[in-house]
Amino acid sequence: MNEAARTEAGEALTELILSLFRANNLTLAWGDMLVAPFGLTSARWQILGAIVLTDRPQPVAWLARDLGANRQNVQRIVNDLHKEGLVVFEPNPHHRRAQLVVLTDKGRRAFEAAIAAYNPKVNVLAAGLPLADIKTAQRVVATLRERLQEEEDVEEHD
Repeated sequence: MNEAARTEAGEALTELILSLFRANNLTLAWGDMLVAPFGLTSARWQILGAIVLTDRPQPVAWLARDLGANRQNVQRIVNDLHKEGLVVFEPNPHHRRAQLVVLTDKGRRAFEAAIAAYNPKVNVLAAGLPLADIKTAQRVVATLRERLQEEEDVEEHD
């Protein structure tokens, strides 16, 4: 096997990626426990958050794009949220088949309860971590995400 050798930066990034995989798994499990009392999972909470953060109602495909997630997976979760009365579908004036996803009052209450539980917990997790380090880590992860998205876009167009 004739593999190209990893650079020092490539090796460091590999370690970061492996740490991100582990942290992601732990974060999802932590989030699931945190929001379970509100009838949510981390995935449902994440989608509710994406809906809350939009300026106007969006179709599932746009929510999936904003989350960097698979549209079919987001559609499945949105359908579950709809069955539980946390979101409703409204007609999309720009696309007949791509309905808009809108948070209900019940959905907003569930999201706000989750955030109220999250805030003190995240403050505890952040305690003792230098703010500059948190911001640097966020920039590195955001840049990695952008580069991975660019790679995906190139692959889709080849």
